[in-house]
Amino acid sequence: MRVAIFLLGIFCFSVSAGAQGPAGVGSESGPRFTGEHDFAPWQLAVGYQYNRDNLLGSPFNTHGVNFSLTRFFGRWLGVEAQAGVGFLGNTGQTSVPPNLDVKSVFAGAGPKLALRNHSRFEPWAHVLVGIEHYRFSQTAGVLGSNNALAGPAGGGVDVYFTPHIAFRGEADAVGSRFFSTNQRSFQIIGGLVYNF
Repeated sequence: MRVAIFLLGIFCFSVSAGAQGPAGVGSESGPRFTGEHDFAPWQLAVGYQYNRDNLLGSPFNTHGVNFSLTRFFGRWLGVEAQAGVGFLGNTGQTSVPPNLDVKSVFAGAGPKLALRNHSRFEPWAHVLVGIEHYRFSQTAGVLGSNNALAGPAGGGVDVYFTPHIAFRGEADAVGSRFFSTNQRSFQIIGGLVYNF
């Protein structure tokens, strides 16, 4: 968890530091994103995904990749489909038996609301619902292979460096229902966005 907070802090600091400069310098040279492609109807994003999962009562980490595709209807409202794959994970001492390898897959969809404007920064929020699958290296017993209803809710900001390409920072609370109980986890995603 300390690593995730540290990475999020570095991202926030670098965004705020990049926006500063001497007064009057570069005020007219900074690109404004104007033209017919400002509010492209489609967004495709790919990035690194870190999850702090809490399925067993004691949290463990998974690392992987995340893909999302959004179709905007109008300027601000869209529908997002997202798939996340966690392929590097280990339960450490949080499970019996300990040190189980963990793999996960999430696929879901839901509404996305974005403040699409002519600046470099595009904040947004979303709520997704879908199915999550976990597979532990122990194939027998309760921790073998499990599916459940799950979904992230949160948001992020896209920082544009061309009219079509942006860096994305995202943080979500993730709810799930494994083993007939509710779980709360979180994820952090960083990656690139292409608008078309």
